[in-house]
Amino acid sequence: HLSGTGIGDMGDILLLPFTGEINEHLVGEFEKVDEKATPGFYKVKLKNFNVTAELSATPRTGIHRYTFPADHKQMLLLDLGHILQPNWGHKSLAAKVEVVNDSTIRGERRSSGWAFDHPVYFYAQFSKPFQIEKSTNGEAILSGSLLEGKYLKVYFSFPENETSELLIRVGISPVSMKGAQKNLEEELAHWDFDKVVDDARAQWNEALRVIEIESSEEAVLKNFYTALYHCMMAPMLAQDVDGQYRGMDKQIHQAEAGFTNYTVFSLWDTFRAWHPLMTIIAPEKTGEWINALLRKYIEGGVLSKWPLASNYTGTMVGYPAVAVLADAMCKGIDGFDPALALEAAVLSSTYRPDITASHPEPRAAQVMPRHLHFVNTQEYIPADSVGQSVSYGLECAYYDWCIAQMAEQLGEDSIQQIYTQRSKYYKNYFDRSTGFMRGRMADGTWKAPFNPFYSDHENSEYVEGNAWQWSWFVPHNVEGFVELMGGREAFILKLDSLFSASSRIEGEHASADITGLIGQYAHGNEPSHHVAHYYNYVRQPEKTQKLVDQIWQTLYFPTPEGISGN
Repeated sequence: HLSGTGIGDMGDILLLPFTGEINEHLVGEFEKVDEKATPGFYKVKLKNFNVTAELSATPRTGIHRYTFPADHKQMLLLDLGHILQPNWGHKSLAAKVEVVNDSTIRGERRSSGWAFDHPVYFYAQFSKPFQIEKSTNGEAILSGSLLEGKYLKVYFSFPENETSELLIRVGISPVSMKGAQKNLEEELAHWDFDKVVDDARAQWNEALRVIEIESSEEAVLKNFYTALYHCMMAPMLAQDVDGQYRGMDKQIHQAEAGFTNYTVFSLWDTFRAWHPLMTIIAPEKTGEWINALLRKYIEGGVLSKWPLASNYTGTMVGYPAVAVLADAMCKGIDGFDPALALEAAVLSSTYRPDITASHPEPRAAQVMPRHLHFVNTQEYIPADSVGQSVSYGLECAYYDWCIAQMAEQLGEDSIQQIYTQRSKYYKNYFDRSTGFMRGRMADGTWKAPFNPFYSDHENSEYVEGNAWQWSWFVPHNVEGFVELMGGREAFILKLDSLFSASSRIEGEHASADITGLIGQYAHGNEPSHHVAHYYNYVRQPEKTQKLVDQIWQTLYFPTPEGISGN
């Protein structure tokens, strides 16, 4: 599953244990009190069916344990035709199920959503023989049959005189049904559910021990390790045990020794703090992830900014992968080709779909931004030419500074000079009369009317925010930023006003991502995350300390709603 995005891709192979009659609208109902989750284990009681479901996993497989009431027929729905979020354009394209024997099935599902072309293959074994009662394609199907359909649902029953417990082992693969079978045979060759749970718990415990803290308050410990657990949700392994994976060119590749393919790089969300944290606690993984990003560049022709299941989604701002590359290079993390990293960064910062060479993955041209032409020719992005111009302009200035640091590392002086100059273009969005970063029109005038509290999620110069939140994105040149604001005292006064301003957000179509407000500082969304630390640069570290303490005390909890903005 995807964590935190609010988008319904993944979760493709759905199983639902139930009792009673088959119908087209089966749903499991439960109470939160009947739900339990720990790292590597999930349990819930479906109250309307009186069935307990327990789940655990290995890297490429899942195991299910369903406990049915003794006096009811044991039923199971396999749903491959679901549409989780039609408002996002997510739809089922095709699905099939093959019966291998009386206790084994295999199949695939292909969907289109945020990932526009997303195949998933599976191989599933049941702990007891099944009977197919019905499918969306017709009546009962005999063993050995093939079921196919765009919205395929298959209903299974199991012998009533058997134990009330049903186990299911499922291997999945981005490559093939054969790959899913290999994954299952390699990683889960037994039926010991409790052993899988214990093994998963041990792995999670080892992972979470990477940082050890001490506190007399259990709530502090629980909160910290919950947060650290959340830090390990992604990127996700996307390669079979035999080394095969699906590339950004939609071809099947064989990984060479030492290479691992990953997916779910939420780069605009993670370059700010998560990736820097990983350079400290998982430097070897950082090298692996960068290699995966560079391989996507080779296969697809441009750096990804939110790759999902071998698809370019094109989501969010600019070319944030270069920040991850630069951070690793400047910290001496190895295991990847720095010259290739610089090449990828430069191309991605100058990419134009209309003039850049064609790429193996046609979606790349469709999802890349249209703003880079203006950065290169006008030194700012006109608000009347490209939407979200201020956000793109400010972030591109930072990414260009990152490229300059990469070039300096490799002694590429001419590239360093070009990108150092481009990194200063943030100044072209600053309006001294208001003290905010504003949209500028093609003729050089400021876009009017201007209201720093105003937000429009679709039609604005700002991504998921307003001028209050976005005017602070100059993390690469704080000294120059302070000077631009009018000096230290003026900068401090403006920064103080951010945290003390009214928390009102104006606009009929304001972004729902503006959450976790302290004044107009929005900790529930990415653009604000660095701002509390600016006080350290103007000799008022006590204000940073106070704010950081307030943020972690009031905006992080080990509860379902415990991360502001998710």
